[in-house]
Amino acid sequence: MASSHVMKDGPPPGPPPKMQPAMMMFSSKYWSRRGMSLDSAMFQQQRHTGGQMSRRQSFCPIKEKPDSEGAAEDSGKTAVIFSLKNEVGCLVRALRVFQEKRVNLNHIESRVSRRVLGEVEIFADCSCSKKEFNELLQILRDHVNIVSFNTAEHTWSAEADEDEVPWFPMKISELDQCSHRVLMYGSELDADHPGFKDEVYRQRRKYFVEVAMNYKFGQPIPCIEYTPEEVRTWGVVFRELTKLYPTHACREYLKNLPLLTKHCGYREDNIPQLEDVSLFLRERSGFTVRPVAGYLSPRDFLAGLAYRVFNCTQYVRHSTDPLYTPEPDTCHELLGHVPLLADPKFAQFSQEIGLASLGASDDDVQKLATCYFFTIEFGLCKQDGQLRAYGAGLLSSIGELRHALSDQACVKMFDPRLTCNQECLITTFQEVYFVSDSFEEAKEKMREFAKTIKRPFSVYYNPYTQSIDLLKDTRSIENVVQDLRSDLTTVCDALGKMNTYMGI
Repeated sequence: MASSHVMKDGPPPGPPPKMQPAMMMFSSKYWSRRGMSLDSAMFQQQRHTGGQMSRRQSFCPIKEKPDSEGAAEDSGKTAVIFSLKNEVGCLVRALRVFQEKRVNLNHIESRVSRRVLGEVEIFADCSCSKKEFNELLQILRDHVNIVSFNTAEHTWSAEADEDEVPWFPMKISELDQCSHRVLMYGSELDADHPGFKDEVYRQRRKYFVEVAMNYKFGQPIPCIEYTPEEVRTWGVVFRELTKLYPTHACREYLKNLPLLTKHCGYREDNIPQLEDVSLFLRERSGFTVRPVAGYLSPRDFLAGLAYRVFNCTQYVRHSTDPLYTPEPDTCHELLGHVPLLADPKFAQFSQEIGLASLGASDDDVQKLATCYFFTIEFGLCKQDGQLRAYGAGLLSSIGELRHALSDQACVKMFDPRLTCNQECLITTFQEVYFVSDSFEEAKEKMREFAKTIKRPFSVYYNPYTQSIDLLKDTRSIENVVQDLRSDLTTVCDALGKMNTYMGI
């Protein structure tokens, strides 16, 4: 194996070897080198006006039902804005759909996309019946990304209000919009990727992209039939990492890994299915997983955590270098993240970072993402006087797991105010690691840090409706207080019965 010396003997002298990065999406320098935006949100804006949140898309939709009944059918005028790659022939293919559906184009404009590099946005004003327009949209979605429809033409150049808040999902089903906005697809590999010249591997990655992009909330996660080569690659990673866990992983991780072996088939010769993993997590911490095709922006990824949803890749790293992957693969997700997401305290810590990101500015989201990187990805904790790893990037990387717990590593106490400014390295070991006494301590520090994020509201996750409540006025706050009062009544009743039983 190409990197067996790293696995068996630790990092060689000189510059450290390639690390096995966790969520590289959280490095602003990484994306700037690739010309990518940290926030690729298609539905980007949400406006706060007069104490109420007006959830609008980046182009203001006009009323779908005009004031006079049937006016839409009579005028037959509507519009759609869609985005597509800036490549020869893309627009022609999209406009062919209009021709095939016999939809007349009155006016068309284009501009460089403000959301995704390398794409253009098209404003198309057309004349057709409502039925024809709905049929057009259904077919058009298979070819382009629909940004908005039933959109007034004057909004094309409208400037955003100063007090606007970035769009975020208000209910769990809207995570489909976040999870489908992938910055880099799993089949678009860089030239230095181990599988770049392997056409069979690239086609396999395209298959995983299709599975993830076709998935929608509420559906069972499709079962993947992994190839013998993929299972062998997983087996190498699983075998070598499990040798280190007893002396390097935190106790919560060690507690849950055997349970995953029992209930989800975590074995050297078997790659677990995401549907089984999702059911396991739901029963223990309320978290679930969903397939994702590739990199998400920090905003989209953290939004999933707010709903206790973890976006999880299903592809396997290339077999020629099983101890290295240039992007998070299923070995990283299943071995690094999942065992700790089954821990209720860790799950709550993850969710609170996600909740803090909703509606936050780009700068604040980046700070939260950096804190996520140095805790949930590369975090250390103290247990029984010893350093132990709880970060998924460490728990899925043999070389860096050894390095982080060695005398060569620089370790500092976790302080979000300082940690948020630390550079996230993606091609080498981290220059510094941050340690907390416990998940609870890290969570309390993040709660205090979240208070510094400027938003015109606070958010509350409603687990019964799986939606976000905006705490922006006395009525919304009173509703939460009522829920808390009910919970406190239950706790007081339990304490009273316990005292009676104990004769106190």
